Amino acid sequence: MVLVSETIKSQSKKVCVIGAGPSGLVSARELKKEGHKVVVMEQNDDVGGQWLYQPNVEEEDPLGKTKALKVHSSIYSSLRLVSPREVMGFSDFPFTAKEGRDTRRFPGHEELWLYLKDFCEVFGLRELIRFNARVEFVGMVNDDNMKRWMVKSVEKKTGEVIEEVFDAVVVASGHYSYPRLPSIKGMDLWKRKQLHSHVYRVPDPFRDEVVVVVGCSMSGQDISIELVEVAKEVHLSAKSLDVPPGLSKVISKHHNFHLHLEIESLEEDGRVIFVDGSCIVADTILYCTGYWYKFPFLESKGRVEVDDNRVGPLFEHTFSPFLSPSLSFVGIPRKLIGFPFFESQAKWISKLLSGKTSLPSFDEMMQSISEFYLAREAAGIPKRNTHDICDFNYCDKYADYIGFPHLEEWRKELCMSALLNSIENLDTYRDSWDDDDLLQETLQNPYFTQLTTP
Repeated sequence: MVLVSETIKSQSKKVCVIGAGPSGLVSARELKKEGHKVVVMEQNDDVGGQWLYQPNVEEEDPLGKTKALKVHSSIYSSLRLVSPREVMGFSDFPFTAKEGRDTRRFPGHEELWLYLKDFCEVFGLRELIRFNARVEFVGMVNDDNMKRWMVKSVEKKTGEVIEEVFDAVVVASGHYSYPRLPSIKGMDLWKRKQLHSHVYRVPDPFRDEVVVVVGCSMSGQDISIELVEVAKEVHLSAKSLDVPPGLSKVISKHHNFHLHLEIESLEEDGRVIFVDGSCIVADTILYCTGYWYKFPFLESKGRVEVDDNRVGPLFEHTFSPFLSPSLSFVGIPRKLIGFPFFESQAKWISKLLSGKTSLPSFDEMMQSISEFYLAREAAGIPKRNTHDICDFNYCDKYADYIGFPHLEEWRKELCMSALLNSIENLDTYRDSWDDDDLLQETLQNPYFTQLTTP
C-alpha cells in the first residue's frame, strides 16, 4: 500500500482532462479540490459522454468503419439502467429520485444524464470545460525529461486549432464508441443492410423485416426484445445455445424470436448460414458485438498501446509505468460499480500530481502488471477481456492505495440482487424485484438521509 501524507505542501499542476463524461467530471472535481488548474476538453456541446443521447446518426458509417467517428454516444432511445440507481452514485452525491423527473428505480438514460448535469452544477465544473473542443493530438514535449504534454484541439464550430502545454493529461474519453465487428465469411459481399448497435436508436426502421442480431450481450438481448415487437422475425446469434433462463423465457413467449449459434457465412443472395448448417434469408444484420478501446489522439511513442483490446501496460488499469504520473487513464475497467471506482481513480491521480503520495517503482509496477496478465491467462480469460473486473474485492484493494472507503455492503448486495434478478427475469427485472426489504433498509443509511442532492 502507498501511504498518503496530508502534511506535504500541495503542488499545483496544469492538467488537461479529455472527456466530460462520468469519469472526466469526477476527475475534474478531484483535481480542482486538490488545487490543480484544470481544463476539460469535451468534443460535444454538453456534459455526459455516453449519457448525452445523440438521436441523429445518419452521417455515421453504419459499421463505424471511418477513421473518425461523428457520433460519440452509443445509447439507444429506450435504454434503461441495468443497475439500480441506489448503487450508482458517487460517494458524496447519491443518485436519488427527484420530483418531476424519471423516478423509477432503473430509470432511462436521460435521468442519469441529468444526474451528471446536477453533479457538474453543484461542484462548479462547467467553468472548467471547453465544449465543442475535439482533441486531435496528445504527445510528449521534448524538454528536459519533465514529461509535459502538448495537447492540440480543434474548435468544432470555427475550425480553430489550439495548441497548449500541460503538466499532466487524464484520458477519460470512454470506450463505448468504436464498433468492434466479428470476422464473418462473406461479410463484405453481403448486399443487404448491416449495422452495428452503435448507430441503433429506435426499432421502427426494422418493421416487418427479418433481422439477425449478432451477440448475446445485454444490449443484444435488450435490442432483440425491442425488435421482436415490430420485426417479422428476430434471429439472435449467440456463441452458445445455453443462455440465461430469463432470455429463454422471453424467446418462448414470441413465435418470431429464434436463437441460433454463430454465423458460418453470409451469402450474396441474402442467406445467413449458421455453423449448425441452418439457414435463413435476412433483410438486416445488427452487430451487438462490443467496442474497441481507441485513443486516436494519443502519441505515446509505443509506451501505451492497445493490443486485442488490452490497453497497456497500465498499472492498476490507470498508470503507464513509463509516463506516470503525468499520463493517466480513468474509466477503463468494465464490469464493476463504475462511478465510485472512477472517483477512487480520480482521487489517486489528484494526490499523486500534488505530491501527497507516490507510486511504486517502475520495476514494481511492471512486475505487478506481468503478474496480473499471467493470472488472467491462467484463469482462461481472453486478452480482449483484460479490463473486465467482475470483482468487488478488486475495487476495495484499489481503494486502499489512496485510503478511499471500501464499497458499502449494501451497494454490493443490491448490485448482486439486481444481477441475479436480471438472469432469471430479463424482461421484468427493472420493474419488479424481491429485495425490497434490503432496499428500504439501505435507504435509511446516512448516505441517503444525510447527503442530499439539490
